[in-house]
Amino acid sequence: MAPLRIVVDRLSDWRPYYPTEDLITAADYLARDANGEQDGATHVINLCSGLDYLETGYYVSLLAQARGQRVLPTVETLNQLSRKALVDLQLESLAPLMDELARRGALPGEAFTLRVMFGECLEEGLGRLARRLFERLPCPLLEARFQRRQGLWRLTRLKPLALTALRGAEQDLFAQALNRHSRKVWRTPKARRRYRYDLAILVDPGEALPPSNKSALKQFIRAGRRLGIDVSLITKRDEGRLAEFDALFIRETTSLDHHTYRMARRAEHEGLVVIDDPRSILRCTNKVYLHELLRARGVPAPDGLLLYRDDLPRLAEKAAGLQFPMVLKVPDGAFSRGVVKIASSEQLVQEAERLFASSALLLLQEWLPTDFDWRIGVLDGKVLFASRYYMARGHWQIYDHSRGRTRSGGFTTHAPEDVPKPVIRAALKATRLIGDGLYGVDLKQVGERVVVIEVNDNPNLDAGVEDMVLGPRLYDTVMAVFLERMEANRRRPG
Repeated sequence: MAPLRIVVDRLSDWRPYYPTEDLITAADYLARDANGEQDGATHVINLCSGLDYLETGYYVSLLAQARGQRVLPTVETLNQLSRKALVDLQLESLAPLMDELARRGALPGEAFTLRVMFGECLEEGLGRLARRLFERLPCPLLEARFQRRQGLWRLTRLKPLALTALRGAEQDLFAQALNRHSRKVWRTPKARRRYRYDLAILVDPGEALPPSNKSALKQFIRAGRRLGIDVSLITKRDEGRLAEFDALFIRETTSLDHHTYRMARRAEHEGLVVIDDPRSILRCTNKVYLHELLRARGVPAPDGLLLYRDDLPRLAEKAAGLQFPMVLKVPDGAFSRGVVKIASSEQLVQEAERLFASSALLLLQEWLPTDFDWRIGVLDGKVLFASRYYMARGHWQIYDHSRGRTRSGGFTTHAPEDVPKPVIRAALKATRLIGDGLYGVDLKQVGERVVVIEVNDNPNLDAGVEDMVLGPRLYDTVMAVFLERMEANRRRPG
């Protein structure tokens, strides 16, 4: 378990709260020998009051970062808080939320002050606003002032809040929020020494088709702890907590215009090991990019062409020489959504007009009917699992969304050595173009011909499906890759 430092101006500032051996004064923290404090696994929560430039609290964050430690708030956050222009830029996206809260009558009077403790607040109905402030400018204690001007609510002041300024119910909320933000504070030293690293798994409890089912998530937690990794499930509400962890494992369907990509970027910026990393998400979530990449690098893929929105007036003419049926795809569809089987040039024009409303480019590919698709799971450049996903009964895709609810076909999982070698070779060649993360390569085999349909970041790893051959070893393998990368991170200087 990573060590923790809670830095305060004076030990007496902590008197209202439960005693903890993690507490240290700013003077003691700053006076410590730098060689003894160079531990990239240490997390520092800076609760000092003097956070202005070159004040004591500012130096606490500055030295923590110089020592390679994870600190909240960072110097970058403190610099932003000291410059109103940067704060306004960081918080410009608050306006729609403020307007929504105003319509609901959740904003009191003509002005109000909101005190935020690790993204939480006492005011009923303003929890989302408090979380948003903390996510944009992660500082343990914040005080925000809002005013209504010419009928519009705006943030007029945002500053760090001193720990000693809290009273009564605010102190209770601070203790609870700190407990939720960093469970390490309240563990006994014996319990804390059980784990060397902290790994967060990002999930969406309400997702209909998550990349890992609940049983698989439990297996990941057990596998991690066997290797000395404390594994915690987090959601998008925990974005401000990312700096507490050593690694982030995304087990929620990813998208570019989405919190999954934003959190992956933020985690990578904080120095965490991230699977899947932002580059992999960027490269895998767009089918147009993959089509061009595979074609340019000689990886076998279905024949196809790109359609541009400007092609629409001439599309019927352009389609005159095509062999139907074909498959029309939006660039960022998932789980067979945004993929349409096209039977004629007339249907192509009709469907393209509909899909061009959401994308300037579409991908038109040959239709290759098969009973199943191969899915080859690849992690760190090695095959992790091999499954066949069969088409939904009476449908030409694995997932059928046409009847109001999602149906899927069956599956079989195979030992990699039992998979045709051309399938494995094509999968590995495709993933080498993307990176060294976790990928699911979808391939079709038509006679002797093997083609890569797409490379998915964040592929399904479900208990009872992809683990049918390896069993618990599948989860151990994934956690072992995280462990190896976290240890490499810790050995890396700076």
